[in-house]
Amino acid sequence: MTLYSRVRPLAFTLPPETAHDLGKRALRVAQSTWPTRAALSSAYQYDHPALEVDLFGTRFPNPVGVAAGFDKNAEVTHALAALGFGFVEIGTVTPYSQQGNDRPRLFRLRQDDAMINRMGFNGHGMERVRERLERDGAPTVPLGANVGKMNSSSETEAIEDYRRVFDRLGPFADYVVVNVSCPNTPDEFDESSPEHLTSIFETLAAENDDDVPILVKVSPDSPRESLFDLVDIATAFDIDGIVATNTSTSRDGLTDPNREEWGGLSGAPLEDRSTEVVRALAEYTDGELPIIGVGGVDSAASAYAKIRAGASLVQLYTGFVYNGPSTAKRINRGLVSLLERDGFESVADAVGADLE
Repeated sequence: MTLYSRVRPLAFTLPPETAHDLGKRALRVAQSTWPTRAALSSAYQYDHPALEVDLFGTRFPNPVGVAAGFDKNAEVTHALAALGFGFVEIGTVTPYSQQGNDRPRLFRLRQDDAMINRMGFNGHGMERVRERLERDGAPTVPLGANVGKMNSSSETEAIEDYRRVFDRLGPFADYVVVNVSCPNTPDEFDESSPEHLTSIFETLAAENDDDVPILVKVSPDSPRESLFDLVDIATAFDIDGIVATNTSTSRDGLTDPNREEWGGLSGAPLEDRSTEVVRALAEYTDGELPIIGVGGVDSAASAYAKIRAGASLVQLYTGFVYNGPSTAKRINRGLVSLLERDGFESVADAVGADLE
């Protein structure tokens, strides 16, 4: 039994957002000095050459990252790196601070190993995040920045929102993700319409003098034809990759009473659906467009399934909440065993192994 398995029942008596805030406070303390960061690294990092991934012009020490939403405001990137994650994605970051939706807005579904959130892009805004990155410096692993719009923005204003956040955070990021698939923000217009996506990509391409890799995050609920249309638009503007997938509005197969809450579903129930999206996108692009797989990753087996379906990297959030600080180490160690079992010398060799 791990220490976290003993602490988790107590943490889970608290409201989820309160527990999350307390956990981040503990991580801020842990990353505040070199000795404490070194202690975390010694306890939780697992290094192996087979895990290294070269992507977007950057070396990832392992393929297991923290998804956007956990560290919205870049407060604990150094601690997450010390816990053994191969990369950290901050955000979603908006141009200005905003409160998001009213509390409660985060719910555990313990019977389903899942969560529902309707946070609504709450955050400190791009200037405070930029100041924090300038002050604290980059973590020791690649950093992604997930960018979004203000909840009050019109379709035209949203384009400017993405441009401004990209301009402010791009210099600090190893890649930037355009979030047009969140189910928890006001639905004033179709964020994933071809016309809107074209305007976003055209604007960011014109702004991207430093060739920062740009990715787009897609929904698990989108029809396949819509996803393929998005890929066609992204390819036309040389977008560098896809994050698949965001949270879901589906409640199929859930048993926990909190399944009735509205918002985006994450965790174990999303695993198969998101993996199918990864596979569909990888097949459609013949494996030419890099994919970050996210949704239900909580073990080496679930991470490996997404890799074999076509994902070069994977991310998790809910699996981290349920399994604690040793999550990345446990998954990475298990991945090495799975790669060796199947005769792969590296993660890259296993990407898309299940595709026809």
